[in-house]
Amino acid sequence: MKILTVTGNEAGQRLDKLLAKYMELAPKSFLYKMIRKKNITLNGKRCEGAERLAEGDEIRLFLSDETIEKFSKTHQAEPAAQGPLSGRAERKLDILYEDDHILLINKPAGMLSQKAAEGDVSLVEYLTDYLLAEGSLTPEQLKTFRPSVCNRLDRNTSGLILAGKSLAGLQAMAKLLKDRSVHKYYLCVVKGQVSERQRISGFLLKNEKTNQVTVSRTEKPGSSEIITEYRPVKSWDEEGIGRLTLLEAALITGRTHQIRAHLASIGHPLAGDGKYGDSRLNDRLRRKYGISHQMLHSCRMEFPELSGPLAGLSGRIFEAPLPELFMRVIRGGAQSLPGGPPPA
Repeated sequence: MKILTVTGNEAGQRLDKLLAKYMELAPKSFLYKMIRKKNITLNGKRCEGAERLAEGDEIRLFLSDETIEKFSKTHQAEPAAQGPLSGRAERKLDILYEDDHILLINKPAGMLSQKAAEGDVSLVEYLTDYLLAEGSLTPEQLKTFRPSVCNRLDRNTSGLILAGKSLAGLQAMAKLLKDRSVHKYYLCVVKGQVSERQRISGFLLKNEKTNQVTVSRTEKPGSSEIITEYRPVKSWDEEGIGRLTLLEAALITGRTHQIRAHLASIGHPLAGDGKYGDSRLNDRLRRKYGISHQMLHSCRMEFPELSGPLAGLSGRIFEAPLPELFMRVIRGGAQSLPGGPPPA
């Protein structure tokens, strides 16, 4: 017999949904058969599967360990479910903030936010390893709850990512990000001279097959409106490369590759961007600095007044320092790193 006690991360969902996560290989017909035969009970009583679970509820599985194991093999096969840091090299996360519900992480360029393919190791896997190692998550809990990132950055974009370590944190942050009350700012190095603060708009169309977008001034079938604000921080002539500008950008809308494609569409592609950039500029940057990815960094997040699971973030501003390679490119033309007010 196995006893499952419902935690805060599991409360609020239906019993049958939790059972399907716990024994994800089990057919639904098997689960409902066990419920009908009272081999699965809720708080010592017969159940139907549609009950909404509350924290502290007790689920009893009158099943053999072998049966439970047979239907839970995918969990046991995953390295993170076996124990902290099993199956992959330890990688220390740059955690800027952490409480019981939320983490704020400075992601390096080159790391996926989430898996793109089955064999990938992303920030989510490193986060899971970290939580297992510090004891705030157990392999048993992973069967019914998974920590996850709340916002995503492209693999080669660095900077601030929010992650949820509780169901309450994930749900509250998803709502907050949806209403766009978190203000997110980015630093990027672009080709050419940009002299004025601007608010630009357009329409973005994504090609799902190539994961590439195009931006136009007029609306096209399937396109979405985009609005981007930016302000120049500094411009300089880079010897052997040409004129460059450091911009602070803010997304009024948040679409795939928006900053990269939108700035490229007005003649200021991001330095190092192999998808939307200037190949000649990129070759020069690669030879001089070893840059092989877009120079885009999620540098600052500003939070409104908050309560509940997100109270620890209330009214706060978080900044992620620029990566060293990024610093090397702009160091020659700046006395100090940018500050000042966000775009208006």
